Order: sequence, then structure tokens, then C-alpha cells
Amino acid sequence: MRLLLMSDTHLPKRAKELPAQLLAELPRADVVFHAGDWVDTATLDLLESRSRRLVGVYGNNDGPELRARLPEVAYAELGGLRFGAVHETGPAQGREARCAARFPDLDVLVFGHSHIPWDTTAPTGLRLLNPGSPTDRRRQPHCTYLTATVMDGTLTDLVLHRLPPR
Repeated sequence: MRLLLMSDTHLPKRAKELPAQLLAELPRADVVFHAGDWVDTATLDLLESRSRRLVGVYGNNDGPELRARLPEVAYAELGGLRFGAVHETGPAQGREARCAARFPDLDVLVFGHSHIPWDTTAPTGLRLLNPGSPTDRRRQPHCTYLTATVMDGTLTDLVLHRLPPR
């Protein structure tokens, strides 16, 4: 099962559209995650129409229309792994312990908000993944997103994709 993970698209404020490279990944993905801060409903409509399965949450910059259509936290069991998605996890310091306490039944937590790619594992085994942002790199050298594979209860082939400058 192939996964595509993104967050913090901030359309149309930070970019006018999703990058072509990211859009090209949609037909290859069995499940697409978006960890919030869509900003516009058009991006949600686009991903819903082009994704086999979409797991999305709202972020702090998402207004009432998006909050009416998306949860704050989403859950999905995929290939024997228990996934969750949430936008905010608080400061980097202590993130693993906080998330492990808040989500004790998850194997993988996809989150956003910071625009900083993140891949760590809590002592409990919870894997924390932030794909960064494909449209707003902030203080990062590149805009980014993640792809991964789930097979037999294992997350493999995790790749951080760096997008070319716009």
C-alpha cells in the first residue's frame, strides 16, 4: 500500500496551486494524508476527487468551511498499522513523550504545523512523521512531502521528496 503525506499547503496564500510533482503522485497513492492548514476548500475538493482514499484534518489556519468537513484528529488502520493524523503537536521539545501519551493506541502519527520535516520514534514505538510543506518552506531549504509503503504491518520505503524552487 503506497502512502502520500503532505501538510500545510496554505493555498492560495503561499502558492497558487499544488506542485506538479506532488499532483503526479496522487494516482500512485492508495492513501493520501493531509495534516491540516489547507486554507481553501478547493484543495480539499481536488484531493477528494483525485485520491483513492483521503485522510485529512483541519489546521489552525482553516476556517469554518473546512472545519465542518474535516476532523481535528483522524484515524485509519492501514496494512496492519494504526495511523493517526493531527495538525498541531506542540513544541519539538518533548514531542515524542507528549504524542505517545496522547495517542497510546497508534503506530504512526502524521502531523504538520511547523513546516519542518520530522521523523522520530517515541520510546513506546510511536513513529512521528511531519512531511513539511509542498508550498511554503518557511525557514527550510526546500518545500517537501513524504511517500511511504505499508506492507505486512511495517512502514517501509519512507522518502522525503524535496521540490525544486518555484
